[in-house]
Amino acid sequence: MHKRDHGFTLAETLIAMALTLVVIGAAVNAFGSSMRLADTARIVSEMNQSLQAAMSLVVRDMIQTGTSVPRGGISIPSGLGALPVQRPGPGVLVFPAAWDVLPAVIPGGGLGPVILGVPTDVITLIYADPTLALNQFPLAGIAADGSNMTVNVGTVVTGPDGIRTGDIILFNNALGNAIQMVTGTNGTQTIPFAAGDPMGLNQRAVAGGSIMDLQSAPGVFPPTTATRMTMVSYYIDLTTDPALPRLVRQVGLGPRLAIAMGLENIQITFDLIDGALNPANIETPVAPNSPHQIRKINLFVSARTLDRNGNSKEFMRNSMATQVGLRSLSYTDRYR
Repeated sequence: MHKRDHGFTLAETLIAMALTLVVIGAAVNAFGSSMRLADTARIVSEMNQSLQAAMSLVVRDMIQTGTSVPRGGISIPSGLGALPVQRPGPGVLVFPAAWDVLPAVIPGGGLGPVILGVPTDVITLIYADPTLALNQFPLAGIAADGSNMTVNVGTVVTGPDGIRTGDIILFNNALGNAIQMVTGTNGTQTIPFAAGDPMGLNQRAVAGGSIMDLQSAPGVFPPTTATRMTMVSYYIDLTTDPALPRLVRQVGLGPRLAIAMGLENIQITFDLIDGALNPANIETPVAPNSPHQIRKINLFVSARTLDRNGNSKEFMRNSMATQVGLRSLSYTDRYR
């Protein structure tokens, strides 16, 4: 037998095995790194998509803010006998007791939950609902006690975009404005506003700010138009799942809709127009300024990944910021 026909020596076998293990180990390590990178890319992509979706929706509402809101704000029940008016938001929030009108932009600095030691903000925006042209005709009538309105037959109030329980209706005539909440529908043009609505808008026996102030004589309303308004709040929800904060959009006192998971901070400041100093980056306007002077919103949101990073075992974070000019508040019709 020739020497070359002999098998591998023990030393050669051990060397070959060692080299094979090194190659396999490197391949397994490279595969693991690739998997971890892919997982990191996935969770970061999910986080960024949540940030972008949240920012887009908030900005869309901000751009519409102020549409059909009367100059000077919307009157709410106030004075002797008035109860607090509830505000959409986390827990049970109410508008300040001293307010007798609502501005189009309602700040809520620090009213949200505290996350990572930082109080988060709440913001409430008001604008006309564009899906129902309720104000295309004057109302056919308003009950003498303000408990219902009859809509012109030319306006369809039923169907998918029709009036629903919980809708907020703004009334305007030559005497001013007022706001009430729809408390039911019956398939007709007559819409009820029963007392004791959840927000406390239908307080018609108070000293001021109710629809009764729009009468030219007892039981007589001059030509009046009605507009369905959207009152929407954004805030961080830490109650549904304390381990997973989320950004919530709530219209009126309707369902709290989570629009982005993992959003753990929202900070909002405002630029004001006062004709003198025009202060910027104000969290809560204070006297002599007021929310009625808000013309620009500075928005900051931050989010974390839903899962921990495979390498660091920690959450990864990102943030976005933008400024939104409120076009419906920045321009007025000087000839109207």
